[in-house]
Amino acid sequence: MDPNLKNQILMNIILMAAMLLGALATVMLRQLVKAAIALAFTSVVLCIIMFKLSAPWAAVFELSVCAGLITVVFISAISLVKPATEEERTAHMRFKVRRYFLLPIVLLVVGCGLSFLKINPLPVIAGPEAISDMRVLLWGPRALDLLGQILVLLAGVWGVVVLFKEEK
Repeated sequence: MDPNLKNQILMNIILMAAMLLGALATVMLRQLVKAAIALAFTSVVLCIIMFKLSAPWAAVFELSVCAGLITVVFISAISLVKPATEEERTAHMRFKVRRYFLLPIVLLVVGCGLSFLKINPLPVIAGPEAISDMRVLLWGPRALDLLGQILVLLAGVWGVVVLFKEEK
């Protein structure tokens, strides 16, 4: 096997593992501020992945909006919430472990499976005519990047819903 391909596969696995650990920390940490920081770490890793996939615009948006602005908004919102008691925290942690037990395994299997697929890279638009119209850049060959950005934002919203959901 080509050493360059081995290095790329190893780097993809390391990035997937870092992203998985960051996402797990986001959901499992007891302190909300630390969970918000873990979410920012996950966004930074996703930004690196987007740069590797030749999606610099999506990576810049990910870094500035998700890792930067959203983290500030989350920490601001967390500062307005009263802390939970130790009993509430323990019960909530047991609930999360039961609910999300298989999620890391499923994500790891899907991620590893996707890394071995032969996906043709998206064409890169070069030249000043490509940047002159942002609509062409976003909705043309980079529509997949935009879809990824939307999915990340929806995952952030879902994370907030999970964090602040009332248990029955």
